[in-house]
Amino acid sequence: MKNILNDCYQPLLENNGFHRIEISEQFNPSGACWQLSPEIGKGYYWVYAKKDLYDIKIHDFYFHEDSFMEFNLPGCLSITKYESISGEELSPYRRLCAGCIKTFIGGRKPYKALIHQKIPIRSVGIEIMPAYYNDYLKKQYEAEYTNPLSAFQQIDQTTDFPEMAMLLHQIKTYRGNGISAGLFYEGKVAEAVSLIVESQKKIKRIKQQLSSQDIAALEKVTAYLNDHYALEIPLERLAQTACMGTTKLKTTFKQFTGCTVTEYIQQRRMRQAEHLLAKTDLTIGQVAQTVGYSTSSRFAELFRKSTGILPGEYRKITQQK
Repeated sequence: MKNILNDCYQPLLENNGFHRIEISEQFNPSGACWQLSPEIGKGYYWVYAKKDLYDIKIHDFYFHEDSFMEFNLPGCLSITKYESISGEELSPYRRLCAGCIKTFIGGRKPYKALIHQKIPIRSVGIEIMPAYYNDYLKKQYEAEYTNPLSAFQQIDQTTDFPEMAMLLHQIKTYRGNGISAGLFYEGKVAEAVSLIVESQKKIKRIKQQLSSQDIAALEKVTAYLNDHYALEIPLERLAQTACMGTTKLKTTFKQFTGCTVTEYIQQRRMRQAEHLLAKTDLTIGQVAQTVGYSTSSRFAELFRKSTGILPGEYRKITQQK
C-alpha cells in the first residue's frame, strides 16, 4: 500500500525546489507543509493525505521568473479551485485562469505547464486515488457503484460550479485536528465525489467527433483570432472564415478549444496585457486600449477575473527588483 505523502508528494516537491518545514500558522496543523526555496520563489504547499485513499492540497506560492513545470502525477482523479494563477497548460494548450474549477486525470501523461512570474498560485483541491474510487467506493456501494472517472472528465474546466467552490472554501478555512480533522476531510471528499457524479446528469456535452475538415477550418479561425484579438470581430466574419454557420461554429469551437470564442479572445488579450504591464511604461488605460478594451474599468475587471489581482497590483509585483 502506497503512502501518498511519502511516496508521491515528498519526492515531487523536493525535486521542484520545495523543502519540508513545520506547519505555517496559515494552514491546518493536521497536514504537512513545504516551503519554496527563496532563490526560486516564495510561498507554501500544504498537503493532508489519508494513506493511499485521497489527499487535500493547498497552494500559496509564486515563482520569481516564468517557470516551466513538467511532472508525473500518480493515477488519481483531481479537482481544484484556482483563486489566483496565470499561465498556460501545454498538453493540450490552454490558459490557466483564476476563478475556475478544474479537473485533471493523473497517471496518463506528464503534466506540462508554463507558470507566469510573480502571480501567486492560490488554490485548494482534492485528489482521490484508485484505492478510493475503484476499491473503497465499490465495496461500500456495490449495487449502485459507478466509476466516477467519466464524471470528472466531464467537469474539465468551469466557472459555474458554486457548490464545489463552497465545499473547497470550507476545506481551506477548516482548522480542526485529530480525529475531528480526519472525519471532516473524509466527509468532504465523499461530498465532492457526490457533487461531481450528480453534476454528470446535468452536463450535456456534444459527443460528435470533429471531422478533419472542421479541424482545418477551426485552425484557420484560431490563427485569425491570434492576429486580430484586439479588434471587435463579428461572429459572422469568423463563420465565413470557417465556411460554416454561426451555430455550428460556436459548438465546434468549444469542442476544439475547450472555451467559447469570447473566452478565447479574452485569454489572448490578458496574456498580451500581462506582457505590456510587466515590460512597458504604458499607462493602464493605454494597455487596455492596446489589447482591445475601451475603458480601464472593464479591462481591470476582466484582468482580475483572469489572474486574481488588479492590473496595478500586477505591474507593481512584476516590476519589483
